[in-house]
Amino acid sequence: MRTVKTTIPGVLRIELDVQPNHDGWFKENFHRAKLAEIGLDVVQHNVAYFEFAGVIRGIHAEPWDKYLSPSSGRVFAAIVDLRDNDTFGTVETFELGTSDALYVPRGVGNSFCTLTPHTTYNFLVNEFWSPERVSVDLFDPELAIDWPVQPLWYTERDAANPSLEQLRQQRA
Repeated sequence: MRTVKTTIPGVLRIELDVQPNHDGWFKENFHRAKLAEIGLDVVQHNVAYFEFAGVIRGIHAEPWDKYLSPSSGRVFAAIVDLRDNDTFGTVETFELGTSDALYVPRGVGNSFCTLTPHTTYNFLVNEFWSPERVSVDLFDPELAIDWPVQPLWYTERDAANPSLEQLRQQRA
């Protein structure tokens, strides 16, 4: 696996080695020692399946580090720094397929939109799930995320997330 730094400190784009074979392909999605090198000690592996293109989740910053990778389909990921630092509000977007992964440190908001039907999305975390999180509006004009698929399917909970400005005010 090859790691590439991004404009958001601590966020890494990871290029995975996908080996084609006579009946499809193989990739090593999880290797404890390699993930430990980037600071991730996995305690939980979650898999989500999405039947349709345009399913969107996030923007959530949880109290754990996260390693994200589709095992089928493609996703558009929007990552937003929500930590109290100089890069607060910085957005970076990625299109991820089966040969891609992202490492997202705790406190950095992550979201994704399925680009293809029948997308399976894996995420590994270094803390067990808890409801604690910071969220921001998927459609906040200040973030100016250009979601590439319409229509979008999202939860009522995500529709009620505060704006980036409201987060600033809450922290002041």
